[in-house]
Amino acid sequence: MMRQDNQLLVITHLSQLITLVTGFGSLLLPLVLWLTQKEKVYQMDKHGKNIINFQLSLIVYFIICIPLILLFGLGLLGFIILGVISIVFPIVNAIKASKGEVPTYPLSFNFIS
Repeated sequence: MMRQDNQLLVITHLSQLITLVTGFGSLLLPLVLWLTQKEKVYQMDKHGKNIINFQLSLIVYFIICIPLILLFGLGLLGFIILGVISIVFPIVNAIKASKGEVPTYPLSFNFIS
């Protein structure tokens, strides 16, 4: 039976920020939470897919920025913007999740539908 657990949804969104502490894990920790809880927690599947798609999209964008650093120096600006986005949106969406909303992440590719 599914249970409503907005706190766990909030934690799942905020778990993306683990990279700020450990240097890695912004994809791994939410992935583990999603895979282990998607059958148990109402809306976890939708939130988890949004988070994983966002994290995979960020990886693609960061990879695109690497040659841009070498070519134009624009990649550095891209890294800064992506860094801000990767901190701001998990926090904003954790707040939305606490209110029972299903937040979306901008500029996300739909890797998992």
